[in-house]
Amino acid sequence: MKKSLFINAGIIALSLGLAFYPLGGYQEGIVILLCINCVAAMGVSILTGFTGIFTLGHAAYMALGAYTTAILTVRYGVHWLPALLAGGLIAILVAWLIGVPTLRLTGDYYAIASIGLGEAIRLILENWQSFTRGARGFPGIDPYTTRGLAVAMFAVLTILMFNLLDSRLGRELRASRDDDVAASLLGFNTPHSRMKALLISAFYCGIAGGLLGGYMSFIQPSMFDMMKSTELTAVVVFGGLGSMTGTLLGSAAITLIMEYFRDISQYRMLIYGLLLVVIMVFRPEGLLGNREIWDFLPHRSGTHSFGKGRRS
Repeated sequence: MKKSLFINAGIIALSLGLAFYPLGGYQEGIVILLCINCVAAMGVSILTGFTGIFTLGHAAYMALGAYTTAILTVRYGVHWLPALLAGGLIAILVAWLIGVPTLRLTGDYYAIASIGLGEAIRLILENWQSFTRGARGFPGIDPYTTRGLAVAMFAVLTILMFNLLDSRLGRELRASRDDDVAASLLGFNTPHSRMKALLISAFYCGIAGGLLGGYMSFIQPSMFDMMKSTELTAVVVFGGLGSMTGTLLGSAAITLIMEYFRDISQYRMLIYGLLLVVIMVFRPEGLLGNREIWDFLPHRSGTHSFGKGRRS
C-alpha cells in the first residue's frame, strides 16, 4: 500500500510539474511529444519487457489509433475524446485478431511475424485511398492535443500501468517471461495473460497514435513505418527490459536527444545510434536493468527496495 501511494504521488507530482511549469511554445511541443512517446513506450514495454515477447510492429497500432481518431473527428464530427478511445479500442480489436494465431509463436518467430503484420497494416492505409487518402496523408485534424491533455493522459495511463504491474496480472506476466513452463505448473494461464498484455499494449499505442494526430494535425502512413516500431522497441531495451521506470527514462532521453539535435538533423540518427551502442557496451541490461528506479533508493530499514529485504 505504501509503495502504491508513493508511486501514484510521484507520478501526480511529476505530471503537475510538466503541466504547469511555464514554458515557451517549442518547449511545450517537446513536453507533448515526450508524453506521447512515453505512453507508446509503456505499451511496448508491457509486452516485450514484462512478457518476453519481442515485437517490431507496434507502430501499426499507433497508426490505427491515429487514423480512427482522425476519421471520426474530421469526417463524422465525433468529439475527440470518444474518438480517441475508439482509436484505442480499434487497436485492441486488431491486436486480438492478430494475436490469436501469432501468439503461438515465440522468440524470433513472433518478432518476424510482427514486422510483416505492421507493414501489412501500413500498406493497407497507404493504398486505401478512398478512405484514408493514401500516401497523401490525412490533413485537417483538429489540434486537440494540448499540453494539458497530453500530460493528463500520461498521468492516468502511467498510474494504471504501475498498478496493473503490481497486480496478479503483473506477477503472471513476469512469471511467464522468466519460465512459462514453471508459470503454467504454478497455475498461471500464460496464453491468456500474454493475450491480455498484447491487448493492453495495443490500447496504449492506439491512444498514443490518436494523441499524435491531434498534435500534428496531419498524419500519413510513412509516420508509422518499421523505423517507428524499431524506435519504440529500442527505447524499451535502452531503459531496461522489465523496468517500466527505465522505459520512461529511456523514452525521455531519446525524445530530448532527437528534438534538441533537430538543427543537425542529418546527424541525429548517428547520435541516436551511438547512444544505444554506448549503453549496450557499458550497461547491456539497459539503464535500470529489470529494476525500478525506487529500488535504488536508500531506506532507513537498510533495504534497497520496498518489500524485497535486500541488505545494502
